[in-house]
Amino acid sequence: MLVTIAILLLILWFLGVVGVYTVGWFVHILLVLAVILFLIRVIQGRNPL
Repeated sequence: MLVTIAILLLILWFLGVVGVYTVGWFVHILLVLAVILFLIRVIQGRNPL
């Protein structure tokens, strides 16, 4: 489930970088959250993918 959320956030980040500049900061925050969730999963010893 975390992987799905991370992929969704990465897609939203990419769309924010390419097109929507007004909410770009919000999408970058979502990207940071996706990376944090990924790192937590790796640290816990679960398969990240």
